[in-house]
Amino acid sequence: MNKPIVGNVLAINPGSTTTKISLYNDTVEILTKNINHKIEELARFNKASDQDLYRMEIIVRILREKNVALNKIKAVVGRGGLLKPIEGGTYLVNDEMVADLKKGVLGDHPSNCGGLIAYAISKAVGCESFIVDPVVVDELEPEARISGMPLIKRKSIFHALNQKAVAREIAAKLNKSYFDSNFIVAHLGGGITVGAHKKGKVIDVNNGLDGDGPFSPERSGSVPIGDLIKACFSGEYTPNEMKKLVKGHGGMVAYLGTHDLRIVEEHITEGNQKAKLIYEAMAYQVSKEIGAMAAVLKGDIDAIIFTGGVAKSKNFLQLIIDRVKFIAPIHVVSGEQEMLALALGALRVLNKEEKSKLYK
Repeated sequence: MNKPIVGNVLAINPGSTTTKISLYNDTVEILTKNINHKIEELARFNKASDQDLYRMEIIVRILREKNVALNKIKAVVGRGGLLKPIEGGTYLVNDEMVADLKKGVLGDHPSNCGGLIAYAISKAVGCESFIVDPVVVDELEPEARISGMPLIKRKSIFHALNQKAVAREIAAKLNKSYFDSNFIVAHLGGGITVGAHKKGKVIDVNNGLDGDGPFSPERSGSVPIGDLIKACFSGEYTPNEMKKLVKGHGGMVAYLGTHDLRIVEEHITEGNQKAKLIYEAMAYQVSKEIGAMAAVLKGDIDAIIFTGGVAKSKNFLQLIIDRVKFIAPIHVVSGEQEMLALALGALRVLNKEEKSKLYK
């Protein structure tokens, strides 16, 4: 028999049709697997959160096939789901969290399975389970919640896991603590969120789930309200169609028929002026959002950090940098490091660098 694979942290990140798992020995990834799920298999579940045991059984089977020493795992950490708003940090998965993930207090989403799967596996192998910086992290200052319409409050829903991970990384490079630093972090992906990080808290950020802020490859961003109201009541669109125009079918894909920045860049190289205009307009809007967050932080900014898949495009990034480089030094951590970010959150607790937080 092959020698057992020994790791102390198992990270789990469920997507709509995939589940990614990574086993770490401290910060070293020693095993990773992207599990693809058949759509027809998932279709038999009423809710995404009902898929937890189905996905868990596949994960455990794969770990056993790889001869992973399950009894050596010290923590299982899952991607956090749509829970009640909470401050950032590493949270112990408890009965209250399990109930809210099952219920879907802020909506049903595959990420809700992350904490549920982590909890189930931890009970089976006898270790602790956590989630880290879910998308519902809410550290907004009171004035950031005011929308201008009393019946609507601004919400904090953003790429908290990746934003906080790269902020910690750059703080360490600057020989500073994240909790003593001020950053503007722009996550550039299918959705775009720009956060003002002040001494370890994200005090303002655009709601990336509902289309607030800059338009992105798949989302409309903030649009003129009067015209939006007219479209909603025109009789030409159903509520679901309007939602898709905001999220999924909005932004760059609505103008150009693709959400792939690489294809748009090819069109620009071929002389497509419309593609060039939309491409530059998206960078323009991101720049404006960064400028707004600079005002939130009163100009006291250690660095502007770019992350996410779109940050791999040097041309797109340069369009933004040319407009905002006067504000603060620029750092780029392209792509996403969500699995490592999950593992690091658990390790900070295991190593007693932080205390785990309690979900209530």
